[in-house]
Amino acid sequence: MLQHIIPSKARRKILEFFYHRPGESHYLRKIVRDLDEEVNAVKRELDILADEKLLLKEKRLNKIYYTLNKNYQFYDEFLRIFAKTSFIATEIYKNLPKIGKIKFIAMSMKLPKNIPIKEDEIHLLFVGVIVIPEVESIMKEAEKILNHPLNYTVMNDEEFNFRKKNNDPFIWRFLRQPKIMLAGVEDELLK
Repeated sequence: MLQHIIPSKARRKILEFFYHRPGESHYLRKIVRDLDEEVNAVKRELDILADEKLLLKEKRLNKIYYTLNKNYQFYDEFLRIFAKTSFIATEIYKNLPKIGKIKFIAMSMKLPKNIPIKEDEIHLLFVGVIVIPEVESIMKEAEKILNHPLNYTVMNDEEFNFRKKNNDPFIWRFLRQPKIMLAGVEDELLK
């Protein structure tokens, strides 16, 4: 999908690589190995992204490490885009027909930012007629890859509207925080 917007395959892969690991630093050879791209193409794209201040460069001993610049003007916007190419989002999109009749799937921005959540918070909200075993299967696989548990909740449309209308603090705490819509429209979610 993004190949029409970001035509450089190496740049697309680099952006996904860093936005899927927002707090990590990596050096050129590791990036080249992980992306399986030509070193010159990767180096050229890293230089462009560093010149634009999207990536920060830091020399450590004999290696230059690159890290996402969280103060970059479009950091959150790119994070939202690349969260939709993450493993969990890709699996959800791939399995939408199996998951059920979806009205909304919303992801907390804390998940792609790797920010720990409180016990009473959730990473994902599923609303609709949902096949729970399908969701559980995707979540278990994602937990293995992310190496941490995922908190999520599933509810039908009636329960969601009832809880929203009655100012349920659990629902409103999630709705008020920054989120990424994987299915449905945020304005309708908040109505």
